[in-house]
Amino acid sequence: MAFRGPKVWLWRWRRNALKRRADEVEAWVVLGAWALTFLVGVLAGLGVARTAEHGMARERVEWRPVMAHLTEQAPGTVAASPGRASSERVWAKVRWTVPDGSEHTGQARVDPGSSFGTPVTVWTDPEGRLVTKPATAAQARLRAAMTGALIGFGAGAVPFVGGRVLRGRLERRRMEQWDAEWARFGPLWGRTTG
Repeated sequence: MAFRGPKVWLWRWRRNALKRRADEVEAWVVLGAWALTFLVGVLAGLGVARTAEHGMARERVEWRPVMAHLTEQAPGTVAASPGRASSERVWAKVRWTVPDGSEHTGQARVDPGSSFGTPVTVWTDPEGRLVTKPATAAQARLRAAMTGALIGFGAGAVPFVGGRVLRGRLERRRMEQWDAEWARFGPLWGRTTG
């Protein structure tokens, strides 16, 4: 393993007689890639988070709970214990009426063994279609933040990877130039003067 010496910060930006034009270009590429990575990641993440949160807020305003009734016996059996967990639900066919008076049917989660005609609360959109219960304001903020962070990292990866690829090409080009110069001047090192 070669000894590299102490790390010198911002060495590409310092004045140095041995610094080549390729070193300056690489310094600007690295700076640009990091700046774009940060900028794109933050802007994309904030934009998506804001859009997602507004969409979920609109759902809370537009989606309404409606009383529906089972049109069939729900599968399963009624639990003997009265303190049964409400998370144990099954799918069953329900019917509901929208404000314009038309009836709709669909599948909804209900308690196992519920009998025909049992009232069930379902959520519908403005067209009367079944939807899930809208997220609360706190749930919406959390979901929006998580979505924004995920999209922000993904969007920020694009300029980061692009910068790494460009830096790799610059590195290969610099190594090829050094090889060419070494091939030209290397044989002269063995000569003695005198």
